[in-house]
Amino acid sequence: MTGYSVRIAEVSRELSAKERIKLKDTTDAIKLDEATQSGAIIIEPSLYAVLDVHNEKSDNVDYKNYVLVDKNGDKYVTGSESFWTSFMEIAEEMEDAGEEYAIKAYRVPSKNYKGKEFLTCSVE
Repeated sequence: MTGYSVRIAEVSRELSAKERIKLKDTTDAIKLDEATQSGAIIIEPSLYAVLDVHNEKSDNVDYKNYVLVDKNGDKYVTGSESFWTSFMEIAEEMEDAGEEYAIKAYRVPSKNYKGKEFLTCSVE
């Protein structure tokens, strides 16, 4: 037992075994927190998922990672609840409408913590 495991908790569509394995491996994913340091980025999601991570070596042993895969195959990962809440509101409404969409991921200054920022997104 490695003390580390990843389980797909939610996914936007059925996946092949190969896709599931690739999705659970976030070592090659672009970290949204880093990608948005120098400004907003645009992502056209083709797949998204919630991963339940168990990591014995982490301060917080059980946590969630949120993964977006864009139309080019680039994989983005974040642990940001604020980002994911905004993203899911957009994704659900756009999918209900049957429309393709892109999102703009960006940082916003926190009102609660001076000098801190949080991730969010809006439809593009």
